[in-house]
Amino acid sequence: MYKVLIVDDEMYVRKGLINLLDWSSLQYEICGEAENGEQALGLIQQLTPDVVIIDIRMPVMDGLELIRQVKAEGEHQPMFIILSGHPDFSYAQQAFRYNVSDYILKPVDEQELTATLKKVANTLNQQQLLSITRDKPLVETVIESLLQTEPGDQVMEQIAQVLELPLSSAFTYVIAEMQDELPHRQVDYLPALQAALQQEFQHEGSLLLVHVRVYNQYGLILPEAWLAQRPGDERDTYTRLRNRLQKELDIAIALFIGKQVPHLKKIALSAASAEESLNYRFATESEGVYLAEELSGKPLYYFDVDEELHTKLIYGIEANEREAYEAAAEAIFQMIQDRKFAPGAVTNTVRRVLIAVINIIRQLEGDEKELRFFDEVFQWQDRYRSLSQLRRVLLAFIGEASAYIADKRGEKSEGNIEKVKKYIDTHYRENIYLKGIAADFYMNPVYLGQLFRKQYGVYFNEYLLSLRIEEAKRLLRQTKKRMYEIAELVGFQNADYFATQFEKLEQMTPTDYRNKMIGKK
Repeated sequence: MYKVLIVDDEMYVRKGLINLLDWSSLQYEICGEAENGEQALGLIQQLTPDVVIIDIRMPVMDGLELIRQVKAEGEHQPMFIILSGHPDFSYAQQAFRYNVSDYILKPVDEQELTATLKKVANTLNQQQLLSITRDKPLVETVIESLLQTEPGDQVMEQIAQVLELPLSSAFTYVIAEMQDELPHRQVDYLPALQAALQQEFQHEGSLLLVHVRVYNQYGLILPEAWLAQRPGDERDTYTRLRNRLQKELDIAIALFIGKQVPHLKKIALSAASAEESLNYRFATESEGVYLAEELSGKPLYYFDVDEELHTKLIYGIEANEREAYEAAAEAIFQMIQDRKFAPGAVTNTVRRVLIAVINIIRQLEGDEKELRFFDEVFQWQDRYRSLSQLRRVLLAFIGEASAYIADKRGEKSEGNIEKVKKYIDTHYRENIYLKGIAADFYMNPVYLGQLFRKQYGVYFNEYLLSLRIEEAKRLLRQTKKRMYEIAELVGFQNADYFATQFEKLEQMTPTDYRNKMIGKK
């Protein structure tokens, strides 16, 4: 990030500029404010901003005098962007004599300022690259600058000379991901990675273009000349490299290889394709080597897992049936690969399972945080970076959650379902429904419905209806009660609905049934 100092005698102008742009997206951060040139002079030496955005007319010391003094005497030389409310050519002439970056009239136009800042950032990137030395931290800065801007030929010659790189070679950007199941930056792998790469390519003592990324990832820029000496195709070459790195660092590593570009200054294109290949980490079995050339253009799946599979998994968890929930989980992971789930779709699938389990546990008045693997799954993206790692931790969580739910319920599933049936047999005349009964017995309604059908071979609603219709038939035979009275007595709130359901089950209306029974007498 480049530091920006804003200098204007009007506070509202300064605050307006700060809020006008998303500075971080343009590679900038606001480091300070000043209300006149004299105050700004001290802050420039103190804060060492890269860019000063300054009003040309201010009390105490105006903008042009500040620039003159900094150019003549200042140890730190930032770039200046002038703001002016006066379209006076003489001011602009004098400003450009001091080699200011731009002269913008107030009120400031967002697009104009954005364009100026991008131009200034490009200049700063070029300056930074031209000043490189063999210091290791600066090598990372060089890479990041190369990924943000395309340097000119002079800069590229300087980089190649200082880093002893073959300027005429093609280059490839590679992302090496450390799959150590630890949070990001808990272990610094950079020294060991550099040493292993130096040995692999027989460049001991030389600097390599390696930088630290996020999520335990490291970016490598490899010249084609280093890779061409190895026999085999591209996949063989990178598989051998991965195996060597895994052996030296003693951890699992995945490589995401961008498309080769003909020149180092085009490396941002290779990096973009390597980034794209990260989206396929869960979508294909690539033995830890993901080639952008192979993956580019293959469609990814961005939706959720099928409802039927999700329901089977939750049923298995609630029923504490290991074979059922493991089979459903394996089917989900197979679907992730077959349909090529994007990382976001995998995240949604895991989140959905987690929420379902949490809801079941809370219905039982349990606490999901009592599960040892809860945090592991809740924050899985911080630690688990491959499908096999995710499969292992999710299955462990599911097994633990299933046992916890069974324990909280306190009884075997069969014992519970028998109690549910007895409750229905006793209370069918009342306004009962599956969701309410499930809540009374601390069970998920979907799980209860499936378990009831599995145990008794009939759906809950069908069984409840059969009880009510049988009782209605008895009342029709043995009493002279009216239809609406019978409907109410057997649990129907509406006489017409009662008649419809009766006819559906018995193939005759309640009246016809009564008449038939009377005729038999």
